[in-house]
Amino acid sequence: MPELGNNAKAGLVTALNGALADTVALYFKTKNFHWHVAGPRFRDLHLLFDEQAAQLIGTVDDIGERVRKNDEYTLTSIGTVASETKIKDQDDVTITADAMVAELRDDNRKLHGRLENVKEEAEAVGDNATSGIVDDWIDQCEERIWFLNQSSK
Repeated sequence: MPELGNNAKAGLVTALNGALADTVALYFKTKNFHWHVAGPRFRDLHLLFDEQAAQLIGTVDDIGERVRKNDEYTLTSIGTVASETKIKDQDDVTITADAMVAELRDDNRKLHGRLENVKEEAEAVGDNATSGIVDDWIDQCEERIWFLNQSSK
């Protein structure tokens, strides 16, 4: 990745790129589970996972543009996403629906932590626009966690 030009906002840009990596990785995992979920709750989970994936992909551009509006560079490839994400791959397409729900819930909790870090970093450097918009991302993440948590009972 190119060297950061604005050291005052380096922490914010790092936090945003971390959230971007987790959001992209979680999008792929959520779509993977959408495609491969099976069992008696297939229809409900298939639709839930698709709704959540759409919400995640809708956030990707917003996060990337926040980085660019700070005159810095975003992640550029699947490789940089893989190197920056805290979301672990799941290539087993035969895991149970319950395991999928639990894994997505836990991964959304990881993303939630990243988004909280973005909020802290934005406030530390006085970036009110990022601080305000991340509240929406946090709210969306909390809703996903809630839905997944309720689906796991």
